[in-house]
Amino acid sequence: MTDSHRTVGRRSSLPTVRWLSVTYIELIRGVPLITLLLLGIFAIGFFLPAGLRPGPVARVLTAIVLFESAYVAEVVRGGLQAVPRGQTEASQALGMPRWKTTRRIVLPQALRATIPAMVGQFISLYKDTTLVSLVALFDVLTVSGAATTQPDFLAQGLEVITLPFVALLFWVGSYSMSREARRLEKRLGIGQR
Repeated sequence: MTDSHRTVGRRSSLPTVRWLSVTYIELIRGVPLITLLLLGIFAIGFFLPAGLRPGPVARVLTAIVLFESAYVAEVVRGGLQAVPRGQTEASQALGMPRWKTTRRIVLPQALRATIPAMVGQFISLYKDTTLVSLVALFDVLTVSGAATTQPDFLAQGLEVITLPFVALLFWVGSYSMSREARRLEKRLGIGQR
């Protein structure tokens, strides 16, 4: 294992750090997001005293951050593996410190290689935001349902308008992320020699 990769948890040369990283990533990636959301809403309250319990939005955000961090860690690990070993060997031959090699040579190349996978992960997260409605929080889809069930709008068939509008919002958000990622890839020359 090269020196520049020892600072990353899952690829660490320290067994405890590597074991904790692998355990966390595999455990979180093996659990559906809805399970973590439910744990965030119900379990966090049991572990903290009454005065320190965060609100439901903070609990849901904590669960989403824990979930996404495990997936992003794997994407970045894949990017680190894509960096040729010769890059770190060349920096070592020049006498560059380990932290500087990681920061200035390895990570920029690794993150550049992870753009497509990272964007795919964030588009998936964007669509998964509808799961918060299962833990009694409002999202765009829930708001559209609440709007059509108002007493003034009942039996007017507004679902034909609101549901396609929500679908359009999700499509526009996903397409915009995808398009910006393609523009960034083109600007950085990803996939070109």
